[in-house]
Amino acid sequence: MEYTRFEKARIIGARALQISMGAPSLIKIPKDIVSPIDIAMLEFKENAIPITVKRVEKKAS
Repeated sequence: MEYTRFEKARIIGARALQISMGAPSLIKIPKDIVSPIDIAMLEFKENAIPITVKRVEKKAS
């Protein structure tokens, strides 16, 4: 699925918050990366984040 830049930002932000609150990482993290945002971005690149986006179709008026 292709995400818009807004959806991508929301997914990474939500996952970074989870990580900063103590959620376990879903991938192997390199030793030099400690920021929750960087970890969330790595998880996003590897399609490991279990967050989905529900889109609603707009109705024609």
